Amino acid sequence: MKKIIAALLILITVASFSSCEKDSGKLPNIQFVTGSGYTSANATIAKNASFKIAITASKAEDKDVLKTFDVSQSLDGAAETSIYSESLSGTNADTYTKSIDRTARNVSGTEKYTFTVVNRDGLKNSVTLTLTVQ
Repeated sequence: MKKIIAALLILITVASFSSCEKDSGKLPNIQFVTGSGYTSANATIAKNASFKIAITASKAEDKDVLKTFDVSQSLDGAAETSIYSESLSGTNADTYTKSIDRTARNVSGTEKYTFTVVNRDGLKNSVTLTLTVQ
């Protein structure tokens, strides 16, 4: 009888573990806003030109709300540095839109912008564009 009970306990334990599915999580959604007045892809621009870049981000799973948003910049291939960062909460934790207005440098080169959103699980998703200043 003890062997039958032990076997049943082992069978129940194995069934419990095999039915558990690990949630690998989904990356948060992020994309550039397109349309008139927005830069949303790699482009060549004039020195000192004004431009606007905007993103929209959203959670990909009900419980994995957005926690942080960051914009970083790299000039001429140098290391990226953060130029804007924000903690997200409330309605911004579900859906977030951000627009930045910038002016290109007055020297030729490249300006790379990376927009990153991080969710509650620490999963990151980014979009990047590079502007060639001439």
